[in-house]
Amino acid sequence: MAKVEDVFKAYDIRGVFPEEVNEELFRNIGRAFSIFIKKKTQRNTSVIVGRDMRKSSESLAGAFSTGVMEQGVNVVDIGLASTDMCYFASGHFDFPAAMVTASHNPAEYNGLKICLNQARPVGQDSGLKEILEIVNSSPQRQAEIGNIETIEVLEDFADHVCSTVDASNLRNLKVVADTANGMGGLILPPVFNKLPFELEILFPELDGNFPNHPADPLQQENQEYLKQRVLETKADVGLAFDGDADRVFLLDEKGTPVSGSLTTALIADEILKERPDESVIYNLICSKVVPEVIDERGGIGIRSRVGHSFIKELMEKHDAVFAGEHSGHYYFRENYRADSGVIAALVVLKALSQYQGKLSELLEPFNRYENSGELNFSVPDVEASIDQIAEHYKTSIVDRLDGLTVDVGNWWFNLRPSNTEPLLRLNIEANNKKICAQAIEEVRTLLSQ
Repeated sequence: MAKVEDVFKAYDIRGVFPEEVNEELFRNIGRAFSIFIKKKTQRNTSVIVGRDMRKSSESLAGAFSTGVMEQGVNVVDIGLASTDMCYFASGHFDFPAAMVTASHNPAEYNGLKICLNQARPVGQDSGLKEILEIVNSSPQRQAEIGNIETIEVLEDFADHVCSTVDASNLRNLKVVADTANGMGGLILPPVFNKLPFELEILFPELDGNFPNHPADPLQQENQEYLKQRVLETKADVGLAFDGDADRVFLLDEKGTPVSGSLTTALIADEILKERPDESVIYNLICSKVVPEVIDERGGIGIRSRVGHSFIKELMEKHDAVFAGEHSGHYYFRENYRADSGVIAALVVLKALSQYQGKLSELLEPFNRYENSGELNFSVPDVEASIDQIAEHYKTSIVDRLDGLTVDVGNWWFNLRPSNTEPLLRLNIEANNKKICAQAIEEVRTLLSQ
């Protein structure tokens, strides 16, 4: 049987249902979260609870809510939601929130993303360790039981999303979105119904079994249906969402995938054109083009560890207007510093509307380097492998802020443990395709030794 500690990750809770996460655990986490927020906020509050479409999500959300109420705290149940919709509710109502989801993981997984009021993050160093300690102390039910209230926030969320862009300059672009039977199928229609775009959704039915393909758009094989449809319909852009719809990846009009780094650069460029001198956060596996664009637009670039809790803490510290991650997470100050795939998509569509050309042409100035994409390796000992690679490149090590980052001049790489799976993740960037291919082979060979 898995230990409780094993499902508490760097910035969320995640594991296989029911072996690693189950109703009993979620009920205890609900109790612990109530104790934590009462201590943290020193005020009466309620907890917002949302859930994705996985088969286990409804029962897990119910168990979590029961645990919250057993500590005398009220629950506001928003039902089926995307993660960014749950964060919106936290900011809008000024309550802590919990989202039952395992994001892009396979159907047998489930988990929990939690935040304080105003969508302030709760990660390993900002509360998850403390919550785990409370869970392990076996907190008991209190005499006074909280209440539960069910509310609808979808339309309010759609209005909020649309308010983040000026709709007056938008043109009638054709958009194809693949929501992979995830929560994008719920949130995209009410948003796009308010905008002058022609939207087609692939696999909009909510189905936690993911019958068409995995809800992980970072893997390009999961974008094949979207690519075909973009080409068939001559769409202007393709949008690939993950299971809880807080991430989005772009395909241009040629069906070519756009990396999270290029999307980060494009959005940063768009925002800084109107608001120069602002701070922008980017994570350490982003392309070099991102800090270059921030600097060219007069912004202040700040490098971060991978992960939403680390990003949001830096955004608050530096009052950053925007943050982007190579993995397709995009954060906005006007969105309570939370990430939102659909807001990122609208910023891109706004930029494309004003450009009056093709998305591939709009992106060309940012397409300065060649990258490997994210390569995953299963190794016997993650830390030992990182140390071995570090020793090999000891004259070139940049830092170990998050895993290992090495710069050897005309190429660089980051090698880091996954926060959600037992894997090593490798990202390489080089000045051209030939150097990139040689670099991939070099590091791959070292990891196989």
